[in-house]
Amino acid sequence: MKKGERTRQQMLDTAMGLFQRQGYHATGLNQVLKESEAPRGSLYFHFPGGKQQLAAEAVEVAGRRMCELIEELLRRAEDPEQAAALLVDAFSAVLEGSDFQSGCPIATVALEATADSSEVRSACGGAYGSWLEVLESRFVDWGVPGDEAGDLAAVALSMVEGALLLARVQRDVSVLRAVGRRLAALLESARR
Repeated sequence: MKKGERTRQQMLDTAMGLFQRQGYHATGLNQVLKESEAPRGSLYFHFPGGKQQLAAEAVEVAGRRMCELIEELLRRAEDPEQAAALLVDAFSAVLEGSDFQSGCPIATVALEATADSSEVRSACGGAYGSWLEVLESRFVDWGVPGDEAGDLAAVALSMVEGALLLARVQRDVSVLRAVGRRLAALLESARR
């Protein structure tokens, strides 16, 4: 990777972490530059659209990485119960490992910036959409009827997103574990 590509990627990685921990509005471009150790002029060179472009691209990268993680965990799982346990363990590790500062890499940006920026809204929608596709596909593989799998994917993602938020606020992953158990039961009952 060339120096310019490394600088760009470092800014994206730094922005992703900052947006995930402290949100869109609390993250300033000067902070991204300082923490990524990028030269001042590189921000608008790599992201001429400024903060909105940086956020949209950071969301796209974070969404893709999370999608890959979800795919990998679901691929390793033999059934819904094991899948829920693997997902809960992975998300719990992120929460606890960050002292409950990092939750979903998309949610904080989605909550703050989607009303102001169609570019960011589109990136958030794309990330969530890719996760829904992965969930729906795997649910069908487990025997959930195709006409129910999409709805169930939306319910599953909503449950997990809500649990991540509550766990972060309560500084306790027990709500995430409870949702994981209920999600496994829900998936099992939907199988035919």
